[in-house]
Amino acid sequence: MSSSRLGLRLAVCLLNISEARRKYIVENVAKAALLEKNGQKHPEVSVLSIFSDQEYNRSVITIAASVAELGNSILAACLEAFQSIDMEVQEGIHPCLGAVDLIPIYPLSGIGVEECGAVARSLAENLVQGVPGCSVFLFGEADLPEKRTLVQRRKQLGWFTRRDFSALKPDLGVAPARRCGLTGIGASPYVMNCNVTIDSQDLALGKEIASAIRGSNVNGLKGVQTMAFPHEGKIEIACNVESFEDQEVTETSEGSQYMAYSVLGDHFYYVSPHYIEAQVKKLASDWGIGTTGRALIGFTPQECKNCAEYAIKEGIGEFWKIRRGIFM
Repeated sequence: MSSSRLGLRLAVCLLNISEARRKYIVENVAKAALLEKNGQKHPEVSVLSIFSDQEYNRSVITIAASVAELGNSILAACLEAFQSIDMEVQEGIHPCLGAVDLIPIYPLSGIGVEECGAVARSLAENLVQGVPGCSVFLFGEADLPEKRTLVQRRKQLGWFTRRDFSALKPDLGVAPARRCGLTGIGASPYVMNCNVTIDSQDLALGKEIASAIRGSNVNGLKGVQTMAFPHEGKIEIACNVESFEDQEVTETSEGSQYMAYSVLGDHFYYVSPHYIEAQVKKLASDWGIGTTGRALIGFTPQECKNCAEYAIKEGIGEFWKIRRGIFM
């Protein structure tokens, strides 16, 4: 049954928090997203997946809901996270600036990205009002009128290298407190996370491969943002895979470079995880090394929509327990 027949307009948040080593904290944050103010479980909210990486010390919690309820659900999860995570003592090899590091909101069905931007802006205002020391930067459809991308904002703020909060200037809130750090909130078409591990400890080589497939470079993969990190004795190529509108893309199938989906009649495309893995494998083989696997952090856009519709239709708030959330 489609979400339109359910009468729901669905959106999703891939909530990124700077904690993975204390599983009970991550699950408490996830469970907080499901509760109304009276403590009852909300029927139109589901946590679809939890992906935690202990070496990165970072978790991604996928929260799907009707658009009317998503903001309150995310707010409740963030309040729990800010109570439990202290950036003054947080450690991990993945870049981050905030205890709640990133709150991206994506449309799934019956809602456009502009309305997701409005939800994001409202959430940002409620967070800085409700959490002492919380400060926010905005991106995408929440960042009006400029609509700067997440990559642009991260570069401006030194997200990739800096942990000195004192010099950061937020869009909302006071100067970042050391405990809370700085939180990014925004909205865009769906961004998928896909990581490929190469069988090497050579970080310089990993960065070269990441650069080769980065969408901003010549012959790179459109919409793909990349970084390379040491991970469990090997090198992981971490990819953010953006959705885009392109009239020139015509071939979309499981074996092709691009996959397609639509929201409110607008057609979007993204590079297939299989194709990303194949490209990394090819580049690594040029150096005489192989790959050891691919991890999809959560879902493809269509998988996310299908799971959200099913979980909410069936009233399954803790859907991640059925899907067996991944703890690495």
